[in-house]
Amino acid sequence: METVIERMERIGADKKIADFMVKEQQPYSFKRRYAQIRAREFESECDKRGLNCHVSVGGLDSIVLFLFLHSLHIRVPGISASHLEDSSIQRVHKALGIERMHSAAREDGKPWTKAAIIQEFGFPVLSKEVAAKIELLEHPSEKNKTVRHAIITGETGEYGGNREKSRMKLAQKWLELFAGYENENEGVDYKIAPFQVSSKCCYYLKEKPCDDWAREHNSVPYLGLMASEGGRRAKSLRINGCNYFGKSTIRSAPFAIFHRQDILTLALEMDEYYRAHWQEFNPDPDARVETVIPAIYGTIERREDGTLYTTKAQRTGCSMCGFGIHMERRPHRFDLLRERSRKEWEFWMLRCCTDPETGEQYGWGRVLDWIGVPWKDLPDGNFEGQVSIW
Repeated sequence: METVIERMERIGADKKIADFMVKEQQPYSFKRRYAQIRAREFESECDKRGLNCHVSVGGLDSIVLFLFLHSLHIRVPGISASHLEDSSIQRVHKALGIERMHSAAREDGKPWTKAAIIQEFGFPVLSKEVAAKIELLEHPSEKNKTVRHAIITGETGEYGGNREKSRMKLAQKWLELFAGYENENEGVDYKIAPFQVSSKCCYYLKEKPCDDWAREHNSVPYLGLMASEGGRRAKSLRINGCNYFGKSTIRSAPFAIFHRQDILTLALEMDEYYRAHWQEFNPDPDARVETVIPAIYGTIERREDGTLYTTKAQRTGCSMCGFGIHMERRPHRFDLLRERSRKEWEFWMLRCCTDPETGEQYGWGRVLDWIGVPWKDLPDGNFEGQVSIW
């Protein structure tokens, strides 16, 4: 069996990553032109293969991508699980004529809801990669024994090249809080969280509905991914490049070499483009928006040094998603949710889940307390008083 290390050597992964990172350091004009070339190449190759294309649309990055492709006369449909997004993002989706996907169906035929997934599987917290590792620890089996050992120790098996300090190991601070399931097996003394963790939300609410649509329409996606965002996709993007035609996966990420400044620069350009071409997306004047920068991001402004930034949210997602929450400054996403909708905030923080053993209702408040993220007080440090938090 070929090990991971052997495969990386065979495909020249190190050189591919180095070459890709050089492109990431190029000026905006180069990156914009590069994205145009890659986007058109993908469309052409898919046409040769008898494949249709679409854009998977969510927040600002993919909204910009949809408009960018349109400006290149690459007129492909956009699809989205819009109901999971902030209402301001939903308005932009409607203005652009994005097709709305529904959540995957449960065994009883009813669609999965955000609250039902948290109750059934657990909270999406920290990151998708970390949550998936914790989820494995929560559900031990003989089949995942080697992987669980690697998560605790960093020691991989034969397939992983028999390494001792691999990136499979969970960060020590998360081992301390979540890895108590392996105390007896590994001779450690870690804690078990008073809630379950899962990475399944994205699958049932977004990925499966969009994948099902793609299969039905013989279509492959353009994605608004950037390697500079890091995470588990960064290495894959740098090895496989913007356009990838694999055995089981075909996708295009024209913005793969972009940084945040590049996407914000292009967002301003595409905002102007929308104003001149809005009727081509949705001719209904009632659906028209003044700007395609959703209100949840605030506005795009420029600092004295020329750096662009959004005045409110930097990243968005589902109102119940906790991926990356531990890295946000206040006001963080749950603080902003409280400002927008106190009722919704109280539901997610206090009673979106029910303890199956005690019947006690709880929510993200328990999770944030466990990982050390403040939420009860206001971002300025003041408490609101005796509301229903306690």
